Amino acid sequence: MIYPQSDRTVVVIGLGLMGRSIATCLLSSGSRVIGVTENLQASASAPERIRQLLAEMSAEGFLSRPVESVMNRFRMTGNLNDIAEAEIVFESVTEDLKLKQELFQQIERVVSKNCILASNTSAIPISLLQQDAQNPERILGVHWDEPAHIKRFLEIVPGSATSQESLDRIAVLAATWGKEPSVLRKEIRGFITNRISYAMFREACHLVDSGVCTVEDVDRALRNDVGWWMPFAGPFRYMDLMGVEAYYHVMRDLLPDLSTDPGIPKLMRDVVEGGGRGVRNGRGFYQYSPDEAKRWEENFVKFNYGIRRLTAESAGRSLESHPES
Repeated sequence: MIYPQSDRTVVVIGLGLMGRSIATCLLSSGSRVIGVTENLQASASAPERIRQLLAEMSAEGFLSRPVESVMNRFRMTGNLNDIAEAEIVFESVTEDLKLKQELFQQIERVVSKNCILASNTSAIPISLLQQDAQNPERILGVHWDEPAHIKRFLEIVPGSATSQESLDRIAVLAATWGKEPSVLRKEIRGFITNRISYAMFREACHLVDSGVCTVEDVDRALRNDVGWWMPFAGPFRYMDLMGVEAYYHVMRDLLPDLSTDPGIPKLMRDVVEGGGRGVRNGRGFYQYSPDEAKRWEENFVKFNYGIRRLTAESAGRSLESHPES
């Protein structure tokens, strides 16, 4: 069921990088958003950053309403008692099981029984978050990815006690947020994209560690092959287009040779244990000057808007999220 726009209040707990992006997405789709932070002073810049993201969306053609009218639907608080009217609560706090469990218990004492409680975890099983909950059937995982206000990606993940009604409710609403959600039928660590991505990351590191090629070679090959078709079709559609029987034969010969090492690859260990943090400190698999790091980050944002625009146009969709009616 789609509820009237004026009646929907959504809460985002945690206003870090991901929380701000989630709040931006929800605001741009017409929801009223309450941002909750443990430290109002430390999060003082959050509203301005959300305003900047909305202005960016407007400049790119993804938001037609005036930015300030959208921002008027946002307020920030440090008090959980202020979220009693919420229909949905998204938590995007530190990836700590005990912290999240205690947070959900606090939320349940404040909100109505009909309020959905969603975790943005990418690693903690939802069933563990449901333990000791008053209404575990309304707790589920909603996995966003940065930048959440641009990407159409969303994974909806059940725990052992999650009701089908809760899953369906979020899946319907996700379309109004401009998302194309994937709803998992059962709980599994890493969900869909993380499991497939990390299998790729492991093989990429394995190829470099084995002396087969360089980091640059891997990036170049993947960017110009997988990166070429992936925005158009997922792996199953792509195999259909190319001739699925060919992949059957290649799998038989190639899969036994792929890395299944459960340990952290040497290449990754060397980078991280050597202090590398990527563009954040200019040291990762590549080295970056401050100007280069800034340029890569800015180009990444532009690229995300470009891909969103390309996929929307190819599917005949509007660039904007779909405001609720």
